[in-house]
Amino acid sequence: MTKDAPDAADKVVKTDAEWRSVLAPEEYYVTRQHGTERAGTSPLNREKRPGTFTCVCCGAPLFSSTDKYESGSGWPSFDKPASAELVSQHEDRSHLMNRTEVRCARCEAHLGHVFPDGPRDTTGLRYCINGAALKFKPTET
Repeated sequence: MTKDAPDAADKVVKTDAEWRSVLAPEEYYVTRQHGTERAGTSPLNREKRPGTFTCVCCGAPLFSSTDKYESGSGWPSFDKPASAELVSQHEDRSHLMNRTEVRCARCEAHLGHVFPDGPRDTTGLRYCINGAALKFKPTET
């Protein structure tokens, strides 16, 4: 179940060795091995400045700080991506659960999962994203 992926020319493809050489160990574990960081460990969970959360692997602008909210889950949470075409969704039946995995559509980095228990006054969705999969770029003033 993939949504509006970028054109093939926009895709970022690297070998496993190339990803290992450019990512920190936890970034590699989360994004390339579909891992999950421990809840409450990412400094991005507490990030409140205006700006953009980008993919740690390819720099794609994935989430806006205006769509971030405190879900209490222990991971950065957003009610929608900054651009629907840069985030893809995939069925995930691992760990005896049926969830919707969220990936960066440009480089296939595992970001986290999306759940239907977000703020009812907006989209009703909770994009529960590993901080290790993101970098924060503050808005320049």
